[in-house]
Amino acid sequence: MNKEIPFYKPSIDETELAQIQEVLKVQKTSKVEELESEVQQYIGAPYAIATCNATAAIHLALSAMELKRADKVLMSVNSFPSLPETVRHFDAEPIFIDIEEDGYNIDLNKLEDYLEENNSKKLRGAIISFVAGQTPDLNRLYKIVKKYNITLIEDATTALGSMYEDKMVGSLNADMTIFSTNYSNGRSSLNNSGFIVTSNEELATKAKLLRTHAITTSYDDYGNLDYIYDVVDIGYKYDMTDLEAAFNLAQFYKTNEFCERRAEIAKIYNDKLQGLKHISLPKYDEDFIFSQYTIKISRNRDGFARALKEEGISTGLNYIPLHLLSYYKQKYKLKITAYPNALNTYGQILSLPIYPSLSDEDVEYICSTIIKIANDWI
Repeated sequence: MNKEIPFYKPSIDETELAQIQEVLKVQKTSKVEELESEVQQYIGAPYAIATCNATAAIHLALSAMELKRADKVLMSVNSFPSLPETVRHFDAEPIFIDIEEDGYNIDLNKLEDYLEENNSKKLRGAIISFVAGQTPDLNRLYKIVKKYNITLIEDATTALGSMYEDKMVGSLNADMTIFSTNYSNGRSSLNNSGFIVTSNEELATKAKLLRTHAITTSYDDYGNLDYIYDVVDIGYKYDMTDLEAAFNLAQFYKTNEFCERRAEIAKIYNDKLQGLKHISLPKYDEDFIFSQYTIKISRNRDGFARALKEEGISTGLNYIPLHLLSYYKQKYKLKITAYPNALNTYGQILSLPIYPSLSDEDVEYICSTIIKIANDWI
């Protein structure tokens, strides 16, 4: 009988239960504030705003920068749908940029070319994704956005724990950075938090206000609204509950442990799968957090994925290019060939399971199965 290995499974032990039990005792402490404080200290940024999920964090960040109708926001065509989706909720326009020929992140040459040819007051910002936790050339990116005076939001939802030139991602020169403790992009109902991290007091204050209906009031020690309150803007219900914060706090404390375990799994993959025909592996770097492990299958990727599924191994696609999704393809009349690097890459990529609770035995099974399929492949 084959094993059943899901693409993602949360790693949970007694620490999550202990944190949740503290909340159920109705103590006069805020787990949300505790979590925000821990994130601030870990990242090295003065402000952290916790939200119910990362999509809410992105929407809140765009609200804080006061995005308006017909504004334009740049992003990689190789992004998760939450990015253009939140932009469209403002009736603003997402502008897609192709990815690097040999990578998964935005092509900074093409980003700069677009800005040189289309610079306008309506071009308000850029949301730049760090696919699999891998950062682009951030020094160059920061120079580009400064030159064209656009707001930079880093989509670091898969990059919690990543470093850039010995500094923590989120503590650098972006206007806002979005994190999530859930790398599975919504597949897990247990762990779906989001954070805005920023050094900008004005943006932080605005985001925190809008997070809970733009209500101005005071709360008692149990989170109850004061008798009199006021509403000063149109806000949202994007706050995190104390129960959610308790679970996420326990998960957050394991960030470094999770990063180290994924790196161990990635090393096994790289050692075991080296030299297989039709398969290209990501470059191994012990400092890389490997929130995703994406290989390339040069022939019939979908058939290869089906063969793995038949052996009980689930896989993922990170990501389907945005211009291939029905809404954006039809809305902006985008041609399939408009983003050749993303299109070519998409036809080959396949993300393997890589999460801390994955055992060495499971990893060995995945490797031996891939080797068997690859040796018999087209």
